[in-house]
Amino acid sequence: LDDVDIADIQNLARTMHRPGKKGAVIRPDPSLPVISVQIRMAPIWHPQKKLWQLWDCAASPNDLHAAGRAASGYYQSKDGLHWTKPVVGLVEYRGSKENNYVNHLMGGKNHRVDCIIRDDSDPDPARRYKTVNPNCFNQGHGGTAVSPDGIRWTEISSPGIVAGDEWNLTFDAKEHLFLYYMKQGGKYGRAIWLSTSMDFETWTDPELIFKADDLDQKLGIERIKARLADPRMQKHVYNDPNDYNVDVYHMSPFRYESVYLGMPAMYHSTGKLPVNNTDGFHLVELVSSRDLKNWTRQGDRKAFIPLSPIGGGAYDTVQMIGPASAVVRDNELWFYYTGLKSRGPEYKEHGLGGGICLAVLRRDGFISLDAGPEGGTIQTKPFAVPGGKLWVNVDLPRGELKTVVLGSDGNALMRSVPIKGDHRRGQVVWEKGDLADLQGQVVSVQFGFRKGSLYSYWFE
Repeated sequence: LDDVDIADIQNLARTMHRPGKKGAVIRPDPSLPVISVQIRMAPIWHPQKKLWQLWDCAASPNDLHAAGRAASGYYQSKDGLHWTKPVVGLVEYRGSKENNYVNHLMGGKNHRVDCIIRDDSDPDPARRYKTVNPNCFNQGHGGTAVSPDGIRWTEISSPGIVAGDEWNLTFDAKEHLFLYYMKQGGKYGRAIWLSTSMDFETWTDPELIFKADDLDQKLGIERIKARLADPRMQKHVYNDPNDYNVDVYHMSPFRYESVYLGMPAMYHSTGKLPVNNTDGFHLVELVSSRDLKNWTRQGDRKAFIPLSPIGGGAYDTVQMIGPASAVVRDNELWFYYTGLKSRGPEYKEHGLGGGICLAVLRRDGFISLDAGPEGGTIQTKPFAVPGGKLWVNVDLPRGELKTVVLGSDGNALMRSVPIKGDHRRGQVVWEKGDLADLQGQVVSVQFGFRKGSLYSYWFE
């Protein structure tokens, strides 16, 4: 993703890899007056119950909202693919509490609980689950709340932070840092602001961390024209070049290994709707940062998760709300996101309008360094050898990788046995000696390979 620990790269190309789409895993319930189900969080693993938990943000019926009982739907799954709606008995709807709806009181008003994290480091079991709601134009009073189970909530504070109609909460467990993002204004419209907390009580003032720029506007015009000319893509009802614009509709910064990642939903406006909004579409990109302030746009700003064409039954043909974080499943990364078929009243033309979708990527598979037949090398900066063994994530279908440990004088201290094939967790084996013999010594490591890709390396 970046060259922070790298001293030199020779004859290698950098490639961004898109996750493979698996389709919708949760769809709207046709027995209810609901056309869309959406999320703003990633599934949470419950270690004692050994199941995944998920809360939606747009699947409760409109008449429930109109009655002042806004709620989220609660789901459970053992495999992350097949989800059930357990009865929680909390919210009455049409004379019955036999449903999966969950909400909580904040400032005397019922709120959804759609931005949830699980904090296993909190010594108080009653605070294990945490959520946040801003002072929002469609929510009113905002604040934070905690829960022992994600079902029954207690309001604890009110940061007094104002947001638009998009916000989220993620947790950096390594730094014990709560990341509370919100959508506010920027140069070209919507932009991403961030407030953080170490204790979930005291929050920093929101800071602008990510926005669209001039290049986004130039690329946006090209992408809008290309989409409108593509017969495979869903057509837009409103198209006016005077209204073409690109801004950031949504992004949830989250920690992945030693970096922060974001998957911004870059909204491309194509024309004004009759109501106070615009027609348009989203492209989910990939960005990375070391400090949550300076972000690198990966893959030359190409879509990390592109929109799907029409005709295949996909939900994500017009809008996408990008993943809140990566879910690690063995040697894969699972990304849950919202896919929508429309932005306006044309929902009716396409039936049920939104679902929760899944895309899967190999672990550490965001960016690879690729070598052709002639080969190439990557060499690290000097570092003190930690404990453990050296591992690599490589795909070498017709080539091989060799690793050399170099001393401070540049001479080889150890050489590896060649690695061939596809290894998401490949141990580097040495011709002679053991890496443990060099623990604490300052060295650099050089990887040389051909006809394949290197995704990552680590000590463990």
